[in-house]
Amino acid sequence: MAAPEDQQPLIATLKRVAYHLKRVEVPFALAGSFAAYARGGVACEHDVDFLIKQEDAERALAGLAEAGFRPEVPPEGWLVKVYEEDRLVDLIFLPVQRPVTDETLADSDVLPVNACHMPVLSATELMIHKILSYGPHYCDFTKALPLARSLREQIDWPRVQREVAGSPYAQAFLTLLDRLGVVSLAEAGASALRRAKLKEVAG
Repeated sequence: MAAPEDQQPLIATLKRVAYHLKRVEVPFALAGSFAAYARGGVACEHDVDFLIKQEDAERALAGLAEAGFRPEVPPEGWLVKVYEEDRLVDLIFLPVQRPVTDETLADSDVLPVNACHMPVLSATELMIHKILSYGPHYCDFTKALPLARSLREQIDWPRVQREVAGSPYAQAFLTLLDRLGVVSLAEAGASALRRAKLKEVAG
């Protein structure tokens, strides 16, 4: 999928980062707004996010610095960053307090991003990350609504319900989706029950 014209410099940076992560053999998955866009979702924002494992962060920074990117280790402790001129790429290893693992990275599909094929995080995990970011200091549902609407057929809603059950803010968002008719929580619950019964029978 081609990126909008005003995103071409950023998409070029994205592709170069993906190339050099592959070169230094750092497993990754494209996340954030560009992952949603690659999946046919809403238009991308002005940032690039990749998921990597924490143990690979130092090697990723070294490889990208060798390729000419400017590395940065911020104090937050859940990501590292690289810049190409003024274009920022986040390399995240602890999104929403959930460590990136081999299983996280496997929850992806290899998709074309402006003719460059790379692992792209699943729509389900994108939705989970988005709504688990909500809390008492930030809770802008307008950021997640377009994602839910544009990718709803790709999202495993019963899994989303299970994995965000501990967040009242995420639960409130799912209730909003139900009231707006974007997704039926009753159907999602019934689907989860059917899967559980099938699992019991198979077990």
